[in-house]
Amino acid sequence: MSQTNIHPSAIIEPGAKVGKNVTVEAYAVIKGTVTLEDNVVVKSHAYIDGHTIIGEGTVIWPSASIGTKTQDLKFKGEKTYVIIGKNCEIREFVTINASCNEGSVVRIGDHCLIMAYCHVAHNCEIGNRVIMANNAMLAGHVIVEDYAIIGGMTPVHQFSRIGQYAMVGGFSRITHDVPPYTIGAGSPYKLGGLNLVGLKRHGFPLEVRRALAKAFKLVYRSGLRMSEALDQIESELDVGPHVAHWIAFCRNSKRGLIGFQGFAAQTLPDEDFDELEELLEDKV
Repeated sequence: MSQTNIHPSAIIEPGAKVGKNVTVEAYAVIKGTVTLEDNVVVKSHAYIDGHTIIGEGTVIWPSASIGTKTQDLKFKGEKTYVIIGKNCEIREFVTINASCNEGSVVRIGDHCLIMAYCHVAHNCEIGNRVIMANNAMLAGHVIVEDYAIIGGMTPVHQFSRIGQYAMVGGFSRITHDVPPYTIGAGSPYKLGGLNLVGLKRHGFPLEVRRALAKAFKLVYRSGLRMSEALDQIESELDVGPHVAHWIAFCRNSKRGLIGFQGFAAQTLPDEDFDELEELLEDKV
């Protein structure tokens, strides 16, 4: 264990695994079952417990609490895990609880930004390059896919999913699955269509954005049952990987899609969505 960057007042219990060029600042506590991989920085007063792995290059900011006992009352002392990926930023006062059920994992991918006061509960899975703004809160068993953004002060109901490249505005309330590639906000949640700016920034070609817009309209605007809408998408569209992911996400929804036929959300009026759709023609 290289301790060249360990402050004398930090507490690192015997058994903890500390990689190369790790920094642990004053009054941080690292329990004996924790692994800090190379180039990790743990700032003052952070507390890391449980069977937790902090990936290479990740920074844990002051007063974050990671790997502590789940708040799920069903927990009976099982061995569970927290695994945080590479080059993440876990900001001040974030709480990431341990999981519940033997061998289960709370997993956060690479290059994520979890801003101050966010909460990640038991059995959650967060993909790569996810952003959670201040005070966003995930209940148990929530899945957040790659490149999703969750605005501040937003609670996400247990077992809900937020699809990849979706953007959820601040002060929202998520009670069902948010489809990938979409944008919305509010309580009740109001879908605005595709996350067009985000898709452009990530290099989605015009033809892919058009196909996703058609898929959105067939699910949310056609009045068809979900299975009928998805069958029509498969028969009418060139099903590349992103449209295929849209179809799979919808088919595999257990809580139901937010805003679909009576669930707790709305979509923008047709004229507003049509205005957004015209932006698809802008290739800049």
